Amino acid sequence: MLDITLPSPCERFTPDWKYADDVDIYVKRDDLIHPVISGNKWRKLKYALSELPDGMSRTVSFGGGYSNHLHALGYACQQLAIPFTAIVRGDYSASPTPMLMDLLAWNCELVYVNKLEYRQRETPAYLKQIRMRYPNAVIIPEGGKQPSALKGVGEIIDELTFQPDYILLPVGSGATLAGLIPKLNAAQHAIGIAVLKGENYLETEVESLLTKPHTNWRIEHKFHQGGYAKHSPELVQFCQALFQNHGIATEPVYTGKLFYAAKTLIENCYFQKGAKILLIHTGGLQGARKIKTDETN
Repeated sequence: MLDITLPSPCERFTPDWKYADDVDIYVKRDDLIHPVISGNKWRKLKYALSELPDGMSRTVSFGGGYSNHLHALGYACQQLAIPFTAIVRGDYSASPTPMLMDLLAWNCELVYVNKLEYRQRETPAYLKQIRMRYPNAVIIPEGGKQPSALKGVGEIIDELTFQPDYILLPVGSGATLAGLIPKLNAAQHAIGIAVLKGENYLETEVESLLTKPHTNWRIEHKFHQGGYAKHSPELVQFCQALFQNHGIATEPVYTGKLFYAAKTLIENCYFQKGAKILLIHTGGLQGARKIKTDETN
């Protein structure tokens, strides 16, 4: 069984950043939902796993070698005794990442594919092949980006006991941002921090998940540090200092970029004085394991 802790805490955050005293900063600690299935990964999977159809024999999903989504889903399936197949971008068979080693320990099946095949993951023809190979399997999109994920993510807003003016969160697939936007009122704004090079592409992905247009959101593209999983020594040091000074664990793939972006925007006086700013810690620390692996190689 899964021991999930909800609602997640929402904590006041008082860093020593320039002009931080001019605004009220809070952190929604979704990283504390569960030690493995943390953050938006559980919220995206919550309804997909609780509403599995009768006769389902397996789940199948997609991700990279350090995918927080695959890691969370693999653990959940192991706990629920559901066979799981992870279709992984790239061949790690000779040297599995720490995340993939976990999946193997949880008896998950790993299928390594090249980048060309991986790009077909959402095409009808490719999905048909998967269904033929795995009859009665439930296929969960990359990052858990299925319609029910938006419902689970939207519950973040339901748990709040105050009304933030701005909500900041990292954006990779766009599903978490798309789940929050419809829950906001006209006076609230969501700001996604892109963690990869995806200007216009990410906006299109979010819009495709919304049932109607909304104008109270935007994506900031200045903090991806060169692309997905790209990072500078400065960002790694920033993450380390954040943990040492505030006890908040982050990594330089997703949440580290979120906090760094928040610091930069606040120091550049992006927000009006007195604004209530909520940072959503989306959990998932596989990126931190990547840094440790890089440092030992």
